[in-house]
Amino acid sequence: MTLPSRIAGALAKLPPAHTFEVSVERDLVSKMPDGAELLADRWYPTNVGAGLPPTVLLRSPYGRRQLGMFGRLMAERGYQVVIQSCRGTFGSAGEWEPFRNEERDGKATQAWIASQPWFDGQLATFGPSYLGLTQWFVAQDPPDYLKAMALTVTASRVTDSIIYPGGSLGLESLLTWVNTVDSQENGLLAMVKNMRRAPGAVARAAKVLPLSKGDTAIVGHPVPFYQDWISHNEPGDEWWDLVDHSKDRTKIPPAALLGGWYDLFLWGQVRDYEALVAAGRKARLTIGPWTHASPGSIGETLRDALAFFDEQLKGRPANPDPVRLFVMGSKKWQSFAQWPPAAEQQRWYLGRGGTLSPEGTDAGPADRYRYDPSDPTPSVGGPSLLGQAAGPKDQKSREQRGDVVTYTSAPMRSDLTVVGPLTATLHLRASLEHTDFFVRLCDVSPKGTSTNLSDGIVRLTPGAVSKGEDGTFELTISMWPTANAFLAGHRVRLQVSSGAHPLFVRNPGSGEPLGSATTLVASDQEIWHDETHQSFITLPVVRSGQ
Repeated sequence: MTLPSRIAGALAKLPPAHTFEVSVERDLVSKMPDGAELLADRWYPTNVGAGLPPTVLLRSPYGRRQLGMFGRLMAERGYQVVIQSCRGTFGSAGEWEPFRNEERDGKATQAWIASQPWFDGQLATFGPSYLGLTQWFVAQDPPDYLKAMALTVTASRVTDSIIYPGGSLGLESLLTWVNTVDSQENGLLAMVKNMRRAPGAVARAAKVLPLSKGDTAIVGHPVPFYQDWISHNEPGDEWWDLVDHSKDRTKIPPAALLGGWYDLFLWGQVRDYEALVAAGRKARLTIGPWTHASPGSIGETLRDALAFFDEQLKGRPANPDPVRLFVMGSKKWQSFAQWPPAAEQQRWYLGRGGTLSPEGTDAGPADRYRYDPSDPTPSVGGPSLLGQAAGPKDQKSREQRGDVVTYTSAPMRSDLTVVGPLTATLHLRASLEHTDFFVRLCDVSPKGTSTNLSDGIVRLTPGAVSKGEDGTFELTISMWPTANAFLAGHRVRLQVSSGAHPLFVRNPGSGEPLGSATTLVASDQEIWHDETHQSFITLPVVRSGQ
């Protein structure tokens, strides 16, 4: 055990180390079916006595040395850890094309590990984000020696989970990732400089039209995967089928899923958990108050993975409750027997003068606003990959704009705890066929600070909705799941707008192709909430003790 690992283990509140002696083998070569040689490091305890420890595999495009502390900490607690650089990154041969080679390379790497003299017959996989994607890509037809997966802030289906949620491009996260991976092999100093410039660089690039020039605006040259992703933007595009690993759950190994309420993968990750349970697979779910890259989630990630691996590979008892959630507002962890927890589905109705009420007695005339993509409604927080922009933020600057309409409840007389997926059902009218509708649930403190909790967006195209004789249509918008206690004295608020740029790319309104659009057309929007056009948000209310 080194002093840094001792400090890291204490900060992460990990269980005691099993050994103080750890070794590492660098740059081990595994050959892929096409001959490409990928490099890996192996961390392992050197004095474990009789028998070999189980092996944990991490496959990453972000480098091996950067993840060395994970290797050491796990090795100190009785595991061998193989950290491999994905194809075309950090010394591994071949061309790195995000997502496209991970299934083939991942399966070949597992077979290579199984052939090694130090392999004991038990393999687990671990890692967040892209490292989680590499796990999903080999999970549907696993070898019998793959015993467990620890899937952190990730999802099996990337298309509508993070790239095109609600049909709208997650622009801020895409530009952030382009900026990150472009310079990641240029050394630590370059990485630090890049992180410092990221907020300004992303903001500037997000304003560029046409969108096809966004990659050049942020890194100075075209990026092939960026061009591919914005070109394949139509729903159902078969180009994405190769990286959709959500179809068959019947053979998935036992899985521990860990996410954050402000993580861009959360929507897809929760659906993965629900699908695994429905397929009868062993799974558990942990969700904390984190963004995608929250430092506070690192310790929980390691603790959760080690506990799950100890249960699955070493037969040690684990927490019997499969679902563990951090409830914001009350700031307490709670365990549940299922996801979503049993809840009363309450409708809170939009009403006259910006009211929000479960009674729905004050309907009132339609509210109107104008959305102008030349001055797009800003996002201000939410599930972004850009750390400085992500998470809970004061919504004052958004809510003061004329293109954001808010509906707010009376102060809570007692605590109201909301846990689960949300939907907003709105009756609307729009002057354009091409437009977006964005909703955001907020917690308003007694001092008036409005803090975002959950988002939802839908991109409309001609014929997407059925209109009545008055031109109105009903639109149900799925929102990010959440868990929040609206404490006594707090208020519930729903924002309605037509954008959250650059978290989600602005809709130009012109109907031009996504990558080449340059014409910006403003849209006049109406939110109806009279007796025959009831608009409401459905809140899953959990009673105390559930």
